[in-house]
Amino acid sequence: MRLAGKLAYSSGALAMALSSQAFAAYILFFYVDVVKLPSYLAAIGMLIFGVWNAINDPLVGFISDHTRSRWGRRIPYIALGAIPFGLVYFFVWNPPFDAYSNVSFLFLYFVFIICLFDGLYTMTTLNWSSLYPEMFSSLKDRSQVNAYRQTFAMTGLALGVAVPPLIYGAMGWGKMGMIFGIVIIASLLISLLGSREHIEYSQEKQLSLWDSIINTFKNRSFLTFAVSNLFVQYTFVMILASVPFFAKYVLDVKTTQTAAILAMAFLPAIPMLYVWKALAVRVGAKRCFMTAILLMILCLIPLFYVSTFKDTLIVAALLGCTLAGFILAADVILSDVVDADEVHTKTRREGMYFGFHTFITRLAIGLEALSIGFIFSKTGYNPYVYSQTSEFLAGLRILIAGLPIAALMIAFLIISLYPLVGREKMKAMQAMLRVVHIKKGVE
Repeated sequence: MRLAGKLAYSSGALAMALSSQAFAAYILFFYVDVVKLPSYLAAIGMLIFGVWNAINDPLVGFISDHTRSRWGRRIPYIALGAIPFGLVYFFVWNPPFDAYSNVSFLFLYFVFIICLFDGLYTMTTLNWSSLYPEMFSSLKDRSQVNAYRQTFAMTGLALGVAVPPLIYGAMGWGKMGMIFGIVIIASLLISLLGSREHIEYSQEKQLSLWDSIINTFKNRSFLTFAVSNLFVQYTFVMILASVPFFAKYVLDVKTTQTAAILAMAFLPAIPMLYVWKALAVRVGAKRCFMTAILLMILCLIPLFYVSTFKDTLIVAALLGCTLAGFILAADVILSDVVDADEVHTKTRREGMYFGFHTFITRLAIGLEALSIGFIFSKTGYNPYVYSQTSEFLAGLRILIAGLPIAALMIAFLIISLYPLVGREKMKAMQAMLRVVHIKKGVE
C-alpha cells in the first residue's frame, strides 16, 4: 500500500483517541464537578458502564468476525456508524438535566448516554482496529504504520485532554461536544479511503460463539498481554482523570494552564513514537513494552511532591515520552497474538480478540471510578467549595501517583510471562502463517 493509503487509514486513530480520552479525562469532572451529579451515583453509573462493556465489546467483535458482505467484514460498520457516533458524542456533553432540577433523571441520562456512546465507539473503532493486523503483516510494516496511527492518536489525545479546557472555558461544554463530534465523523470517513479487506476471510467458516470464547481465553499470549495492559490503561485513565482536580486544588492554576499540562503529556510523545518504533524493530514489541513500564514508574515518583506548575510540566513531558512506548508496542503485540491464533485455529478472528481486549482494558474505567469514589468519600471532597482539606490533597497524590505506580508494577510482572518473544520463534510462526494463507488463497 502506498503512503497516502497508509496515512488515510491511520487517520481513524484521531477519532478513536479524541473520543475516548476526552471521555476518560473529563466525564467524571463534568458530571460531578460541573453538573453536580453526586460522586457515588457517578461511580455506580461507571460500574454499570463497565458491565455493559462485558457484553458490548466481545459481542460486536464476534458479529464482525461472522459478517459476510460484498464490502467485507469491517468496513460496513465503520461507514454506517461514523455519523451516529459523532452525534451521540455531542449529546454526552449536553445533558438536559442537572442536579438542581432532577438528580434521578440526570443519573438515568448519564447511564444511558455513556452506554450508547460506548456502543457506537465499539462498532466503529473495533472494526477499524481489526483491519490493522489484516492489512499489515510484517513487524516492519506494523511498526511503521502503527507509528503513523499513533501520531494521529497522539494528536487526538492532545486535542481530547488539553483543548477541552480552552473550549469549554470560552464557549461551554456543549460547543466542545459539537466540535469534537464533527472531527470524529470526518476522521472515520477519511479512514475508509485507505481501508482494504481480504474477501477470503469473510468467506471462511468461523468458530461458534462458545468455541471462539474458549479458544480466546485459552490463549496464554492474549491473557498475559490483555491483563497486563489492563493495569497500564488503569494508570493512564487514573492520571488523566486526576489532572483536572490536581491542577485546580493542588497547583491552583487556571484552565489554560491545565490544558498546558495535559498537552505537555502528549506533544513530546509524537516524535518519541519513531524512537520507540526503532526500538521495537530491534528488540521486539514485548521488551519495548516492558521498558516503557519501568521508565514510567520512575517518571511518576516526582508527583508525590511537586507543587508548582513548572515542575508539573516537566514531569508531564517525561511521562509523555514513556507513553509513546506503550502505545507503539501494544497493537503490534496484539497483532502477533491474532497471527498465532490463526495458525492454531485456522480462522482469522481480529474482531473477537480486539473485542475482548477492549472489554478487559475498559475495566480500567470502572476501577478508576471506584478509586476516585473511595478516595473522595474518605478524604472529605466537597464540590461546592474551592479550598479542600489536606487529607483530600494527599488523596489526590495517591490517585495520580501511588495507585498508578502499584498498577504498573503488577503490569510488569504479568507481561514478563508473555510467551511470543524471540526472533526465531516469531520467524517460525510467520512461516506457518504463510502456509495457512496459501491454503486460503490469501496473498
